[in-house]
Amino acid sequence: MKYFGKNTWVYFNGAFIKADRAEVDLFGQSLHYGYSAIEGIRAYNTHNGTRMFRAELHFDRLRRSAELVGMPFPWKTELLVEHTYELLDKNNLRSAYIRPLVTTGPNMFLTPAKDANIVIAAWEWGPFLGSDLIRVSLSPYQRPNPRSLPPEAKISGQYVASIVATNEAIQRGFDEAILLDSDGYVAQASSNNLFIEKDTVLYTPAFGSVFPGITRQTVLEIANVLNIDIVEKKLTPEDLRGADSAFLTGTATGIVGIAAVDDVIFPEEWSDTLGATIQRAYKNLTLEKENYEVII
Repeated sequence: MKYFGKNTWVYFNGAFIKADRAEVDLFGQSLHYGYSAIEGIRAYNTHNGTRMFRAELHFDRLRRSAELVGMPFPWKTELLVEHTYELLDKNNLRSAYIRPLVTTGPNMFLTPAKDANIVIAAWEWGPFLGSDLIRVSLSPYQRPNPRSLPPEAKISGQYVASIVATNEAIQRGFDEAILLDSDGYVAQASSNNLFIEKDTVLYTPAFGSVFPGITRQTVLEIANVLNIDIVEKKLTPEDLRGADSAFLTGTATGIVGIAAVDDVIFPEEWSDTLGATIQRAYKNLTLEKENYEVII
């Protein structure tokens, strides 16, 4: 996939520059050690024009991620939101995926950064895992131990584990991997949160090793508005295999239904599931259609 061309703009440290003119610091900690903070934001083409979904929450989380690992973050959320809308306009994007990235300067020591840069890029991108039901597999790889890095920090280096797990699952014919935590409980997919349905109740792994996704939180809010019972608790692999249905959530993914885990096919038709109901409500919410004001 080609993410940029000669006319693509990115935002970099307060200015707009052409993407093909951007330079990489070959001695930066971000390149050598994965010491950078990232976010993912979706912009949707709504009847109110181009609108980013919960952009303020994403930029606030980017700040929190940077602060948790000792990176400077001198930028104000409201200005970053404003500049991102400018970036979308300069690139003539009505719907897009947006990637803010905080990088650090040259430093070969394992010491906190003294300075940082921010870059924001955007490109047209469909749902990360497509729109059809997917097949997932329990991975032999675990979610990083929460005592090694704060699990709520969205740090680039953490995604190496996700890449390894995804590659292993794909090589075995699956679309996505489900990782366990260090205690053997179900955590999440490589970059998405997990929900299962059992006997008309939704369950999702409790915080611990789980990333606190903004889409995950949105699903909790939608469920509350729709009077859907939802429980946050530790889930075992047997809970997952014995579910009536399941789905993944994430900014890049949206909401995608799961057809099967390993060789176990979920018995409930996706169109009849609570996940499908929430999927429809989430689409209305992001496109600012009916009842979106109630949930926001």
